[in-house]
Amino acid sequence: MKTSQNPPIQRYSTTAIVLHWVLGLSIITAFAVGLIVEDMPLSPRKIMLLNWHKWAGVSILFLSGLRLLWRLTHRPPALPGAITQAMPAWQRIAHHGTHYLMYLLFFVVPLLGWAYSSAKGYPIVWFGVWPLPDLLPANKELAETIEPLHGLAAFTLIGLVVVHVGAALKHHFIDRDGLLARMRPGR
Repeated sequence: MKTSQNPPIQRYSTTAIVLHWVLGLSIITAFAVGLIVEDMPLSPRKIMLLNWHKWAGVSILFLSGLRLLWRLTHRPPALPGAITQAMPAWQRIAHHGTHYLMYLLFFVVPLLGWAYSSAKGYPIVWFGVWPLPDLLPANKELAETIEPLHGLAAFTLIGLVVVHVGAALKHHFIDRDGLLARMRPGR
């Protein structure tokens, strides 16, 4: 809660906020579709959902590139001093480590999915309009190696998302330090 002694919390830019939420919701949705499709028998519906999952993956890769470019060219607001001082060292390390790993996985997960699809011999036609080049030649053995790596990376990313959301909710409901307001949509 803001008092007369505490300066107002500096917010992220509107562009950063939009990229954050669109990318976050896209990742969660693509992950859920990937889980649903995993156990479905082969059918037109499964093929449709697999294509959607691939389109989402390519879109996530594109959005991740935009988000990283924005982040590199627009410095985010610093954590407020009072929050930084109140955080134990392990929380500061976890804060930065989680963010770095999420950024890395924003790229690794869709690239592994694209590589798997290529190695499996299934082309990606983004939104059914733009054929993308294969990252690898078709190779069944390689596809079988890549598939579990894609899944492991996706589960790791979702685990980090859960940690990220949990930390944000802790700051909002337990610490009541206003940290969540920096990335909340609206004013």
